[in-house]
Amino acid sequence: MNRRLFLRSAVAAGVSAAATQSLAAQFAALTEVSANVNAVTGGRAAIEIEQAAIRELADSLRGNLLLPGNPAYETARKVLNAGIDKHPAMVVQPNGATDIRKAVTFARERDLLLAVKCGGHSYAGKSTCDGGMQIDLSTLRHARVDASNRTAYIAGGSLLGELDRESMAVGLVTTAGTVSHTGIGGLTTGGGFGRVGRRFGLALDNVRAVDIVTADGQLRHASPEENEDLYWGVRGGGGNFGIVTNFEMALHPMQRTVVGGDLIFPGAMARQVFEAYREHGVTGPDELYCDAYVGSMMDGADSMAGLHFCWSGPEADAEKAFAPFRAIGTPIMDTLKAWDYVELQRSGDDTEPRNDASYMKAGFINDVPDALIDAIANGIEPQDRRAVFLYCQQSGGAIGRVPAEATAFAHRKSVANMFLIVQWPNEDEAGQHVDYIRRYWRDLEPHTDGYYTVDTADESRSVRHGNYQGNFPRLMSLKKKYDPTNLFRLNANINPAA
Repeated sequence: MNRRLFLRSAVAAGVSAAATQSLAAQFAALTEVSANVNAVTGGRAAIEIEQAAIRELADSLRGNLLLPGNPAYETARKVLNAGIDKHPAMVVQPNGATDIRKAVTFARERDLLLAVKCGGHSYAGKSTCDGGMQIDLSTLRHARVDASNRTAYIAGGSLLGELDRESMAVGLVTTAGTVSHTGIGGLTTGGGFGRVGRRFGLALDNVRAVDIVTADGQLRHASPEENEDLYWGVRGGGGNFGIVTNFEMALHPMQRTVVGGDLIFPGAMARQVFEAYREHGVTGPDELYCDAYVGSMMDGADSMAGLHFCWSGPEADAEKAFAPFRAIGTPIMDTLKAWDYVELQRSGDDTEPRNDASYMKAGFINDVPDALIDAIANGIEPQDRRAVFLYCQQSGGAIGRVPAEATAFAHRKSVANMFLIVQWPNEDEAGQHVDYIRRYWRDLEPHTDGYYTVDTADESRSVRHGNYQGNFPRLMSLKKKYDPTNLFRLNANINPAA
């Protein structure tokens, strides 16, 4: 272990919350690494990487190269789903596009399994891996706004809250999810729903250009004028084509104050809640964001059903927009109020799983028939040590007015993305909880039409490919052009060997 590699690891550990060891203890842990590092290829074949090669990579980086045994490695390898516990052979934390190019080249030349982590929100753990290289983009975060041109420039590892904060400070906004610690990369290349999506389109609809490192280690600029094919594919093709180092995004004027919150009813009223959602939420104006949900907590108490809102139109018109939903009945909780938009965007941050394991199924719905409402209402079974949450994240509006072939994202006719999530204490056996969700999903799945690629788990190749619908042939052509060896495979993967 050379001094430069050690010092970089030590500095990274020092700024990590996990860095509780002394420098001597960190050095002892690092020097336990064998002369060669055990790793795996993309095909999961075992290989060894020479220590000299690792030293050479470390010396070429401005950022960090972390190996097992370092406290910073432990922080970097983890993702939000506590049920995912994988151990990369090494973690690269780049300090810029050049570092990413070097790491990608190193991985390609050795056919290393490669994972890319931005915010770490992938329920299936696609942003980490066992035995491969993880590129952790947490050291590549920055957002800059050019108010005169209504444009934001966001580094590829940034979190959505950084974009919201900088753009809203000058009275501008773009669609940026609903949880501020979501990573910009996974959300935007896969789609990008959010509280203003019905007004301004998906996050990917607002991408004007990207800088992206492709599998050959080259940094390319993709826009309507340059590398147009790559520009089309990266907007909906997920991580199949490379690592985006910078997004250039359109911004839109919007007042800072919105009206939002929840109307929550007893779970026994789930049918009424989803009927109101069908009649008034799905068909509402573009300024109305409305999610319907039903769920039960881990304490086994009765389930609840509700609606989450964001009204971004004139504040004086908010109550008129909410009136049809208030007609459902008297809620057990009413949190509707005027919000600072940035604070509303942060309001769900602590509801994301951290200490508990979780599993998810999801699919797009194109309507809300009675049979689907019945399946939703009948499937909730409150139980101790199990939390279940089903919600429909609203689509439609401006999202649905973009032709399916205009970007790689094909699901323009959907009215919502329906998620079904189960959480349980990490020490519990997972099977009983996962089996329950799969049984519940069997009654819901016939009403779905494809799924959100951001939520991909272990679907078969035919399902993954079919999910791109009419855009698949063009995406396959792009994959063969820009990533013929399938280096970027931990995603809703388009396998060029198919």
